[in-house]
Formats: sequence, structure tokens, C-alpha cells
Amino acid sequence: MLLRLCLCVAVLSCPPAMAFGLDDVDRLARERAASPYRAPDNRLPAVLANLTHEAYAQIRYRDEQSVWHRTKLPFELQFLHPGMGYDRRIRINIVSADGVHEVPFRAGDFDYGGSGVNPDEVGDIGFAGLRVHYPVDGDDRHRQVLAFHGASFFRALGRGQRQGLSARGLAVDTGELSGEEFPQFTEFWIEWPRPQDHVLTIYALLDSPRMTGAYRFRLAPGETTETLVGARLHFRADVAKLGIAPLTSMHFYGENQPRPPQAQGDHRPEVHDSDGLSIHAGDEWIWRPLTNPRRLFITAFGASALRGFGLMQRDRAFAHYEDLDARFDLRPSAWIEPRGDWGRGRVELVAIPTPDETNDNIVAFWVPERAPRTGDALSFEYALKWQMQAQTQPPLARVVQTRRGHGTAADDSSLHFHIDFEGPPLQTLAADTKPVAGVWVGDGGELLERSLRRNDVTGGWRLSLRVRRDDDARPLEMRAILRDGERTLSETWAYALPPSSGR
Repeated sequence: MLLRLCLCVAVLSCPPAMAFGLDDVDRLARERAASPYRAPDNRLPAVLANLTHEAYAQIRYRDEQSVWHRTKLPFELQFLHPGMGYDRRIRINIVSADGVHEVPFRAGDFDYGGSGVNPDEVGDIGFAGLRVHYPVDGDDRHRQVLAFHGASFFRALGRGQRQGLSARGLAVDTGELSGEEFPQFTEFWIEWPRPQDHVLTIYALLDSPRMTGAYRFRLAPGETTETLVGARLHFRADVAKLGIAPLTSMHFYGENQPRPPQAQGDHRPEVHDSDGLSIHAGDEWIWRPLTNPRRLFITAFGASALRGFGLMQRDRAFAHYEDLDARFDLRPSAWIEPRGDWGRGRVELVAIPTPDETNDNIVAFWVPERAPRTGDALSFEYALKWQMQAQTQPPLARVVQTRRGHGTAADDSSLHFHIDFEGPPLQTLAADTKPVAGVWVGDGGELLERSLRRNDVTGGWRLSLRVRRDDDARPLEMRAILRDGERTLSETWAYALPPSSGR
């Protein structure tokens, strides 16, 4: 096969990609949307379907079989084996000047390790996903910078980052009583790059009972790895809630809530991939600390001029995690930057209770004001930035920590919050100038005390609040911001205390 020959000889034998683009994938998506949905055949051999997580992890793609290995190209491709819950076969194609060629599945390209799987009995089962490797750390070692694995999930990494939160192509009815629908990337096309290219283009076809979609991903690895995402959707049926640019993360516990009972003996001060939701809409910056609620908890922020949002890992101090294996301090933040006007809508945050750190229990996405209907078409584009130290943050003072406590007297059931603000606007204040804290407590609560004092250790300011909660069964919203006269000094701290919360 021409493709296999191209993968094995010098890169100059396969020139750059032919004229193939998003329009071609969109044509397939429109054709598929005009027909009833056909559920994929998810049958796997029992030996693969019944693999444990540990056994599945033993199956690895052989480095020496990587596409573009030992060539002058900066990128390499590896493919992921079906098994366990990854039971949907996807097609993967390489686009070169010679045409579009499907990558064949070959069991010999995989090392099955101690999985217990006999490669001679696997057969042609196709792939479950793909990985892109690149020397992102500045040396000659290629490591994973992007992976697509399961439904429409994907995740990327920048320089020095460890694997953490994920993104998705689309979220459908997330948190709805009707149940969530998980669209699936069913086919990929990867453009053959040139030796001087440091951006890789990948196209994907998405399919689901109620919609199809054509996607283009332009991957630019670096200190901050950026994926520029373009999508065109076609709807077979009405959708109650469409989540655009969804991010999925894990928040077990942090500094802003008491530890859950399951973590009482844990030596680690905090366990999370993300500690807050950041939103930039119009001229306002909002910071919502994440929580692990006792039951499903959904909040939203309406906006008509969305400029960005993200699930962020602001806390980068190793001592706040003390996990030598997980290295939560090195896990990326993910920032969404819309391209073009997304109109009116809301950023929705879904928090799902989790008893441990193995579940991704946080989802954030953009919901357009108008839900799509049968026959609709929708296009959007955004930049997704996977960041660590150089992460997007407001030019204002920002919240660096939220700590929660309670009264010390036996009859004092009030809640205490301590919010630390830091940033250049506070550091440049005149020595005799004290900011003013604007504080708002929503229905179901009462502000009993507030105090604002300079934090001589950090150069910032600490706002302390004492709040009484009237009804534990209702959520309680609180907001705070620092000002100097008419001048806004800080982002808005927007805390939501979940109902019936002991945490």
C-alpha cells in the first residue's frame, strides 16, 4: 500500500498534503445528517472488552512504528488500541499529495505486554484513538502533545506539563434529567506536514443521534500549546442544551472546603486538576472557585460579549499538593478564546459529586441563547490554550486563594471566608490608600461582618467575611470585588455554596 511505503521511506518521497479541507468533511457531515442515525457496532472480542484498566494500559503502540518516525518531520503519530470501554472503531486517514489513504490496523504495531491478549487472535478491529508526539520540551525527545481517545474527548499538553483536564468536541444535554448524549469522532484525516511545519492540521467527522459535525484542529505545540478549533454542525433533531467548547476536569477537594469523609486520612492538602472557573465577558473578569458538592450542582453566568473562559489551575505550589506521582502543580489550565461573535448565551458550570479523584466531575461550556432545532446548521471557531505559568489572567488583581472556616463559639454556626487578592493594581497603590470591598450576599444568607487588611507577606489584600446561612437546602451565592473610588482593582470573586453542603 502506498501509505505504508510512505511511512517507511524518507520524508521527501511524500510531498505535502493535497487540496483537502474542512469543506470536504462538512460535505460528509451534511450527507450523514440527511439520513437516520446508525449506531456503531461496538462488539469487541471478550478478551478486549473485559480488560481491566491496568491490563489495558499494558497495550502500547511501538515507538519505532510511529508514523513519520526517523524522518525530518517534527511530528509523529501513534494510534490507540480498542479495549475496555473504548469499543468504537474509528477510521484514521493520512492526507498527502498522493491522495487520502486509510491507516491499516496491524496488531504487530502494538506491544501487548502483560495484558493477556494474544495478538494473533486480535484480527482487524481498527483503532480507538490517536496521539500526536512532538519535541515540545526543547530537546530531541518526542512526547505526547495531543490525544483523541473516546467519544469526542481530546487533551493537549504544553512544555513541562502533566496530563490533566480534557476538552470535548461537543456537550449535549449535560446535567439534564433526560440524560447526556455523547457525540463520537468517527473518522480523522491528518495532513502530511512539511519539515519546516510546526503546526499540524487534523480534521474529524463527528456523529451522534441528533447531529453530525465537521471539525478542524490546528495544533501548535509550545510552552502554551494551542489548538485552533473550527466546527460546522448539522442537526437531525432538536437539542435541549448544546454545550460549545466543553472542558472536563476533576476537583476532589481544595483549600476552600472541608475535606470529604473519604479523604480524612489523606496526607495531601489538595487534590484537583483545576481550582476555578475564570470568565472574561465584556469588561468584567469573574473567578468562581470550584467545589465538590453533595449532589449535582449547576450554575451559570449570562453574557452577550464573551471574550473567554477556562478551567484553571492557578495554584502552582507543590507544597499545596504534596503528590510526587500525580504532580497536580504541573497540570495545565485550559482557556477558551472565541473567534468571532458568539452572540448571547451563558457559561455553564456543572459540578458532580465524586467520592475520589478517579472521576472527572467538573464540566464547563458555552450554551447559546437559542437551542438548535431540527435542520439547523451552526458554525463556530475558538482557540483553546493549554497553559501553565504563562496562563491567561486578568490585568486586575486576582484571587489567589479562598479559605473557609467557621465560628469558634459553640453557638456560632456562621461561615467564615478569607479571600486573598494579589496583583499589580494592589502593589502600586499609595501606602495610605485602602481599597474598598464591595460585597454582595444573595438570598438565603446574611453578611454579618467584613474586614479588609493588607497582607504584608504577599503585598496583596485579604478580605474576610462572616456569613450566616439561613437555609442549608438552598445554594448561597456571594460576590466580592475591590475598588479604589470608581476604579476597579480586582476581578469579581463569585462563590457558590452548594445546597445541603457540609463541604
